[in-house]
Amino acid sequence: MSDNAVIEQVSESAADSQTESGAPFARIYGQPMEQLPLDLYIPPDAMAVMLDAFEGPLDLLLYLIRKANVNVLDIPMAPLTVQYLTYVEAMRSQNLELAADYLVMAAMLIEIKSRMLLPKLKAVEGEEVEDPRAELVRRLIEYEQMKQAAHKLDELPQAERDFDWVEVWVEKSMLQRLPEVNPDDLRDAWTGIVRQAKLHTRHTIQREELSVREHMGVILRTLRDAGGFVEFVGMFDVTLGAQVLVVHFLAMLELAREHLLEMTQAEAFAPIYVRLTDGRLEHGSEQSDGSEDPE
Repeated sequence: MSDNAVIEQVSESAADSQTESGAPFARIYGQPMEQLPLDLYIPPDAMAVMLDAFEGPLDLLLYLIRKANVNVLDIPMAPLTVQYLTYVEAMRSQNLELAADYLVMAAMLIEIKSRMLLPKLKAVEGEEVEDPRAELVRRLIEYEQMKQAAHKLDELPQAERDFDWVEVWVEKSMLQRLPEVNPDDLRDAWTGIVRQAKLHTRHTIQREELSVREHMGVILRTLRDAGGFVEFVGMFDVTLGAQVLVVHFLAMLELAREHLLEMTQAEAFAPIYVRLTDGRLEHGSEQSDGSEDPE
């Protein structure tokens, strides 16, 4: 039947329905249309509608298996192959390039179906006979897992689809960036001082009473006289012996614990400096000078 004959049949049916209902079958820009134009041309593929879209042959196979409600581990190859070939034949008539990948899968299905028709080989003891469908089942399961994972990712909120980005300006210059230093540098500096003190050790046996508080006052006076900023090594006199150096170091740690001085380092392996804490110079000096350890 030609296109003109189809148009005439449509016009006659439209005219009959208009006569029965008393209303035009269509309106264009508000104007009633009594009949179709006689010179109207409808292309042969004008009514081609793709109801389903598959992303590949595995997607089509998985769709047919789920539609038939069968177990993917026990696929009936005969009806599955027939349904698959029917779809591929319809696809090839519309788009030959699109059906190329599907034809490769069709050949694989026919091969599996043929292998299943052959007599099964006897299995060797301790081994199982390989199922011709095993490779296809493995690919289908992997594809379904990736498809489910992609679906879960698609459900996550996406920028500019579910939410918009908000930019906030932050003044980073107000943040104080502390240097990346290692506490082991303080230990190494102290070890070096002790090592030098052993070189000046005297073999004099005597009992000397040492006061941590007294050394705290000495440290504060030394820092105050030096302007409040002295290198860590310069705070120790290695000629006084190891005992005095230990008490002196304990006094320095006690002052640091009471926030009366700070030990700073610009970077790893850099020299360590000792400085008085801002705003606590006078108070710390008076308190340390006026108090003595009863020891």
